[in-house]
Amino acid sequence: MRNILQLFKGDRVIWVLMVFLTIYSGIAVASSVAALAYRDGGNVTMHIVRHVGFLVVGWFIIYIIHKVPYKYYSSLANLILAIAVILLIYTLAFGVHLNEATRSVRIPGTGITFQSSDFAKIALIIFVARFLSRNQTEIQDFKKGFLPVLLVIGLVCALILPENFSTAFILFATSLVLLFIGRVKVKYLLGLVGAGILLLTIFVIIGKVTGASIREETWQNRIEQHFSKDSNPEEKFQSDKAKIAIANGGMFGKFAGHSTQRRSLPQAYSDFIFAIVIEEYGFLFGAFPLVFIYLILLYRAGVIVRKCDRTFPAFLVIGLMIGLVMQAMVNMGVSSGLLPVTGQPLPWVSRGGTSILFMALSMGIILGVSRSVEEEASVEEE
Repeated sequence: MRNILQLFKGDRVIWVLMVFLTIYSGIAVASSVAALAYRDGGNVTMHIVRHVGFLVVGWFIIYIIHKVPYKYYSSLANLILAIAVILLIYTLAFGVHLNEATRSVRIPGTGITFQSSDFAKIALIIFVARFLSRNQTEIQDFKKGFLPVLLVIGLVCALILPENFSTAFILFATSLVLLFIGRVKVKYLLGLVGAGILLLTIFVIIGKVTGASIREETWQNRIEQHFSKDSNPEEKFQSDKAKIAIANGGMFGKFAGHSTQRRSLPQAYSDFIFAIVIEEYGFLFGAFPLVFIYLILLYRAGVIVRKCDRTFPAFLVIGLMIGLVMQAMVNMGVSSGLLPVTGQPLPWVSRGGTSILFMALSMGIILGVSRSVEEEASVEEE
């Protein structure tokens, strides 16, 4: 047993928490895919096996990536970002149109699709972490230290924004926090927020003038539906169903497989899986543990950062983890009715395909940094 544990280097708490997330994912998806199986004319077992298969591949990716020294990400940061930008442009021009949006790219010769924004999120965090680590002496200078990274962040978020507002917002907010941690002046960050608002305004104006399909009507409708008390019940169907599921769950839940909303709630296995978890396991065994798991993951990232004696791995770890936790909180906020409906899955828990694999890549990088830091510390002690 000890020999097996020695194969998994890095922060042991994160490894254990990922096991718990895997358990939650398996039981929640197994319970919530009934409606999907009925809609697709398939069977529940097929969808469960598919999801478990992606989780297994995800664990394999985590293990392999956590063996890779973090210095390679710094060396390849510019190349990785360039690939991400090319993929985003290709997606806008030739991407697969699903659920009223063009977010995915199909791998030639296969039926596999993936959202290029998932790769772009990791690529941008790697680039920003590298930029901050290499420009700490000039980071408070606007032209040399802030403007270059601002242009890159703006470009990536602008390419994601037309078809995926929520992802662009989360990535923009994550970059903002990372820049703040990297000692960028607050007045520059406020200017960045202003630039983001201006960018969004430009997209909305272009859409209204040209009639281009950039989904600004969808964003506007969702926000209006969320805050309006007089909106059409059909337009708030998903949110209302999620609230009913949460109310049914109460403190202790209805136990596994007893959800009554899983068959009628759209995206019960993805965007609203948190509501199904609460309905079946309640706040005590469902909501609270999941919230704490993500918060502890963020805390453990902080522990890794404190152990780092170099800035690049520190920025890399905190940037990737903030993005993951922020996405989780957005998903939970949508499920509980605190936020307008978006298309953000619950990281590692929602049914997914390549989204699970890209999260595995992020967790592998984080654990790889932790492993490297521990090895460097042990060498110094000797």
